[in-house]
Amino acid sequence: MLAEQRRDQILGILREKGSVSVNELYRRLRVSRETIRRDITRLASENRLRKTHGGALSVDQVELAFAERMEVNTAGKKVIGRLAATLVTDGASLIVDSGTTTTWLAEALGHRRRLTVYTNDVHVAGRLAGRNDNRVLLLGGEVQGSEGATMGRDTTTMLSQYYTDFAFVGAGALSAGPLLTDYSREAAEVRAQMLVQARTSVLLADYTKFERKAPVRVANLEKITHLIIDRKLPSDLATGFKSLKTEILIAKAKAADTQLRRTNS
Repeated sequence: MLAEQRRDQILGILREKGSVSVNELYRRLRVSRETIRRDITRLASENRLRKTHGGALSVDQVELAFAERMEVNTAGKKVIGRLAATLVTDGASLIVDSGTTTTWLAEALGHRRRLTVYTNDVHVAGRLAGRNDNRVLLLGGEVQGSEGATMGRDTTTMLSQYYTDFAFVGAGALSAGPLLTDYSREAAEVRAQMLVQARTSVLLADYTKFERKAPVRVANLEKITHLIIDRKLPSDLATGFKSLKTEILIAKAKAADTQLRRTNS
């Protein structure tokens, strides 16, 4: 059995059971425990499972904390952020969602001037407030400690008062039918609200979010005008976004530059 086939089997078992031990994988796959541990370590480095003492946990069961996610696919998230920033001109108004990819977007917006930014993320607010004549409004609500983000009824109520040029929304998980899901009702509701509060609504998703499904569906996908990713979508996801008439932008890093391949779906 090829290594990739074996790892796919491990992921398939996790999709069925949610968690699995090294001993169980040893019995089912008939390879050494050391090989299984290496497979788990490799899949964990790709954010495809959570490594635990003696086994593994499905990533669909829980979202990694912000600090952990900042270490996952940093290069891909950076190029997505840089490409997203090219859509924004000086003086634009924008909603920026919480998350690691949107944090890199905020970093890439550092040279823009006179932006009006509405965000529920303290990391994003900290990068853009007090510079280049920007105006930054932090959305109210309960602060999620591990995320540094506000969520809940107060957040969506304040958000509903504004309409902007752009909304940049992060993705918890992308899968075929429904396309976009998230790990909590509060996060899903904030993102759904963001999608309807802008003329141009941009979804940012690095490849580690592909073919994953979280517990809560995010509404208003028909409002997504652009999807910015760092790898080509799997065929089932591409079909779903084609039905939404979403423009797909693929950001790739080559040396220090970002190359863009633009396809219509």
